[in-house]
Amino acid sequence: MKSALPGRLLAAILLLLAIGGGLALVAHAYVGQTKADDSDEDESIANPPTRVTMKNGMAVLTLSPADVQNAGIECAPLKPTPGEEAVLGYATVLDPTPLAELNSQYADADAQVKSATAKLLISQAALQRAQVLYKDQQNISAAQLQSAQSNSDTDQALLAAARARLASLAETTRQAWGDVLGAALADHAPLVGDLIARRDYVLKVTLPPDVVINAPPETAIATLYGRIRVPLRYVSLATAVNPKLQGVSYLYVAAARDELLPGLNLDVSMAVKSARPGLVVPNSSVIWLEGQAWIYVRSDANTFIRREISPNRPAADDGYIVTDLPAGTEVVVRGAQMLLSEEFRAQVPVED
Repeated sequence: MKSALPGRLLAAILLLLAIGGGLALVAHAYVGQTKADDSDEDESIANPPTRVTMKNGMAVLTLSPADVQNAGIECAPLKPTPGEEAVLGYATVLDPTPLAELNSQYADADAQVKSATAKLLISQAALQRAQVLYKDQQNISAAQLQSAQSNSDTDQALLAAARARLASLAETTRQAWGDVLGAALADHAPLVGDLIARRDYVLKVTLPPDVVINAPPETAIATLYGRIRVPLRYVSLATAVNPKLQGVSYLYVAAARDELLPGLNLDVSMAVKSARPGLVVPNSSVIWLEGQAWIYVRSDANTFIRREISPNRPAADDGYIVTDLPAGTEVVVRGAQMLLSEEFRAQVPVED
């Protein structure tokens, strides 16, 4: 009895070891298969279908029809320019105080001219009477005639001096504020009165040095603080350029408002006739990357090419004018930013 028990115990232990070994082999096989499956999955993730290629130095993005539809990408052909394009300039609100001072001096000089004119008329009438009386049997003395002549000559000189001062002030105004405002001051026109009363303000609009237009538009739009639109009315060519900008300058008038104060700088958009025809790229198509403007051109149903454009010619209403794209070119008008994100996502390694 005592010798049989150890034998049975040994047999039981061996049986358990056998069972455990089988389970270990099964577990090892399962883990190995799982790792193989994971490896296959990782390999498929690390090597997704190629969506981005390079063609002539430009990125070409190819999507599936489902991706295009799910992303809500919309395209439209570019339209030709409507005949106008926007020229951007810079405006400064001028202080009307110097104009008010000139107006006051001009009014004083004008009053002196009127006074001198009236005085001369009186002295000339007195001289005529003295001449008649002297010829009529010398009813007055020669000294009296000479006195009347002297008074008339003096009054005539005073009138000439007053007129010269008035003309000098008119010329000073013209040289400082342009022909239109100079004439308005001389005519006491309401334009000058509104400026002096600060119901209106004069703005000097300066174009970039390399921009030349045939004729300034009658109206323009200034932007205050990037959000407030201020309508402008053309007055005349400015008599001096902005020393900092060195471009052609014009004078415009804007209605006064609380935010508009002398010395304030504004951005100005002027719609002028297009010198060169082109196609208009809408703002919704433009994406910005590293300070450059880009668009996605559709080459076929599911292929999009990213192209750089020049933002130097803003369109009059929206977007930019380009001249290096053929007529009928289709561009992405909705979803361009999504395409840019997809382009860069496809280039990032999975392990990153």
